[in-house]
Amino acid sequence: MLSGRRLDLLDPSPLDIEIEDIAHGLARVARWNGQTVGANIFSVAQHTLLVEEVARRRVGEPDRRLALALLLHDAPEYVIGDMISPFKGMIGESYKAVEKRLLTAIHRRFGLAPELPADVVKLIKAADRGAAFLEATQLAGFSTAEARRFFGARPALPAGLERDFMTPWPAPVAERRYLERFARVFSGESRPRT
Repeated sequence: MLSGRRLDLLDPSPLDIEIEDIAHGLARVARWNGQTVGANIFSVAQHTLLVEEVARRRVGEPDRRLALALLLHDAPEYVIGDMISPFKGMIGESYKAVEKRLLTAIHRRFGLAPELPADVVKLIKAADRGAAFLEATQLAGFSTAEARRFFGARPALPAGLERDFMTPWPAPVAERRYLERFARVFSGESRPRT
């Protein structure tokens, strides 16, 4: 990692995980295999912040643990990349095992339980599908009907906020915004509702 840490993929240690490495990697990993409109990739870092925003619209300001879980839900991808779901399914259990080991170490590093409660997992998945709906229809060429079939209902975001999130950010911007939000959440600082 750029921090100098050496991360063992077979046995990742929480001590070898740094949020700066996560943010740097996620800001450079493309969602949708890079098959999106715009001059910049739509990064996993930007997607993660969008997922947190969609969840906030569903449940209000999340508590610290939920906000951390949302911000870290795709964190293993800083090392293993973002694979499209059909390909993950073809690879099967070996991919899932590596992803789970990494996520467990990441959770431990930042004070979360290795296994999240079922209601938290359900909320994260719902917010993730909502974000995917927006990304699919506005960036990846899906029709509304097709996105609804794969991801469910369109989430409601204020127009200006949606426009910001649906404009792919340059990698340094995505990294900075991810780190800023993580710092606020990790310190327990809330943010005003927009």
